[in-house]
Parts: sequence; structure tokens; C-alpha cells
Amino acid sequence: MSMVQLPVLQPLPREPRPEWLKVRLPGGENYTHLKGLMARLELHTVCESARCPNVAECWGHGTATFMILGNLCTRACGFCAVPHGRPLGLDSDEPRRVAEAVAAMGLSYAVITSVNRDDLADGGAGIFAETIRAVREEVPGCKIEVLIPDFRGNWEALATVVEAAPEVLNHNTETVPRLYRQVRLGAVYERSLELLRRAKQLNPAMPTKSGIMVGLGESYEEILETLRDLRVSGVDILTVGQYLQPTRSHLPIARFVHPDEFARIKRDALALGFKHAECGPLVRSSYHAHEQEESVTGIR
Repeated sequence: MSMVQLPVLQPLPREPRPEWLKVRLPGGENYTHLKGLMARLELHTVCESARCPNVAECWGHGTATFMILGNLCTRACGFCAVPHGRPLGLDSDEPRRVAEAVAAMGLSYAVITSVNRDDLADGGAGIFAETIRAVREEVPGCKIEVLIPDFRGNWEALATVVEAAPEVLNHNTETVPRLYRQVRLGAVYERSLELLRRAKQLNPAMPTKSGIMVGLGESYEEILETLRDLRVSGVDILTVGQYLQPTRSHLPIARFVHPDEFARIKRDALALGFKHAECGPLVRSSYHAHEQEESVTGIR
């Protein structure tokens, strides 16, 4: 009996990016300088680790988002390109080196984020606070925005960061609640909202911020419901951007959201009472972060 040879299935080609999502490749003098500086100081940036599409623009202008607590995340979220695995302990000298980099770059506004460190009792909150203090000591007058994890609901850890008095506290909601199990492994939607509420209660004068991605299969009504939840939680600044699949092993893109829809989201967000809404295909958490803070506080 002759054997029937089945055809080899090939992966479907990915839909090409629309014109509004095309960006220039990184390069130039500032980019090369920053890459060398981060390598010399053994620091990580979310710009590189998360494959941010704005790295050419931001590094070309001499700005970057520092990623502390190493480069290995204890979670493996379906959207994120940051490597995951078992972290290698704590680097107690990291805050000093971040401060040195901020000084070398001449920053007046620094954004600091981290991987998730569920292996630590405080989720890394102590290192966040030390980094804030180190930057303030090295570069007096530099404003600091932190993008923090959920600390697994450790509210003492949250208080540790808030007491260090960052100018802005950011915690991303990332997506609508229906998609949490697919998108944010280990996270809980209600816990993220509670973190934002508690941060505002701890320091009502400190602007809080959150962001979501779109294009993962959510409906417009789900987007609006999430925005309403964020406003009820006291969030001042909103960021909304297009999800982009980092590799074929990550969640697929359900659709490319047109710039006109982003404009609609922004109008609806401002109508809900957000003090600032940064909405667009290439918007990410720290994109134009200093301008967002200035628009809320009115302080330059």
C-alpha cells in the first residue's frame, strides 16, 4: 500500500504593518553613546529589553527608561519581550549606577521601571526607593517617574516607594479584564486597580498613571469600561498604544487600530476626567513622559 504524503503546514504570513506604525531604525551618535554608557555601567533599559519601537527616537534625543532589579522577570506575560526566568539575587550597587547614568545623560526627568521580582518579599520596592534617593542625591532637581509592578498586593512595599516621593507613580493595567489570563500571567485586574487607589490615598498630591495596549481582541466598550475603572481609582494620566507582537511565540495581534480610533479614545478619556491622555499607535508608558507630568502639574 502506498503511503499518502501529507503537505507540510507553513505558518501564515504576518500582516504587514500599516504606514502609521513604521519607525526608523536606531542609530546615530546619541544612540551609540547611550548603548555604550549602559554597557559600561552594566544597566538595563526597557527600551532594549522590551523591544520598544520608539528606541530610535528616544535614544536619539538622549532619553531612556531604566529597568532595575536585573533583566530576568519572574513572570512570563504573553505580550512582553523581557526575558523571564530565575533572577540572580540583588545588585545593591545598581541604584548608584543608575544615578551615575542620569548625571552623565544630563537628565532633568528620569523614568525608572523594573522586572517583576516575585522572589523577593518586597518585590524590589526597597531598591526602587534607594534608586530614587540615589538619583536625587546625584542630580538634585531631577524629576523621577517610577513604573512599578503590583508587588503581589504587598501594600507595605507600595508605601516604601510612595514614601520615597517620586514625582509620578505609574502602574500599567495593560489590558481589559476579560483578557487578563492570556495577557498578564500572575496579575490580577482588581489588584492593579487597588494599587492605584492606595497610591493616591497615600499621597493625594502625587500624580498617578496607568496604561493599556489595544489590538489584542478587546472591544471598544471594554476599553471604555477599563478607562472608567482607572478614573474611579484616581488615575490622572493615561497612556494607550498599539500592541505589537515581539516574536512569533508571543500573543498574536488581533488587529491594527487606526489613528482615528486612538483620537476617539483620547476624546473619551478626557471626557471621563483624565488630566492627560497620551493615545496613539506608538505610545508607550514612558513616551513623552516629562511632557505628560508637566501638563498635569503645570511645573517645568
